[in-house]
Order: sequence, then structure tokens, then C-alpha cells
Amino acid sequence: MADSDVHGLAADNSDGLMVGFTHYLFHATTGDVRNKCYLQDLYVDTELRVSGAGRALIEAVYKKGDEANVSEVYWMTQKFNSVACVLYDRVGQQTPFIKYRRPV
Repeated sequence: MADSDVHGLAADNSDGLMVGFTHYLFHATTGDVRNKCYLQDLYVDTELRVSGAGRALIEAVYKKGDEANVSEVYWMTQKFNSVACVLYDRVGQQTPFIKYRRPV
């Protein structure tokens, strides 16, 4: 996505095979003078979900955010995504926001 503001990172196993990936983007906000970083996608192979790959990918996005001097890295997940929430509770802080949308 060379023309896009979306960036991606991959996690590889010891054989060099991709086992997970993440997409993230930086964006301006009216609530802060610094940009924010939205971690848009995070996927790890279902058989490797407790291998540390997800945490490594999130921490890699944190590093990219730190390098870009963002005010925060944030993401959303579904309420029923309990396996992922175990990790998310370790590496981030849950916010009180509820998402609303208008499908088009």
C-alpha cells in the first residue's frame, strides 16, 4: 500500500514463515497537538495465539509510535474476544469508550 498511510508489520517463526501481522496508521486529532496511532488489525495464527507473537507485534507498533512521537497507540476489539483481551489487559489500558457507527 505504497500510496497509503497504512503501515504493516509481520511476525515470523524460526523457519521464516509469517505467523502474524498488524496494520497501523498515524492520524491527527483535535484533542491533542500530537498525532495518535491506530492499531487497526492484529492477527496471529490460531495455533500460535499464546506464543508471544501478538505481544511482539503490539510492542513493535508501540516502538513505531514512540519513534513518531504520538500521544497514544490505541485499538478496538469485540467484547467476546476474550483470548485477545487477556493479552490486551497486559499491554494496554481499557477505556470507557463505546463505539457507534452508521453503516453505509
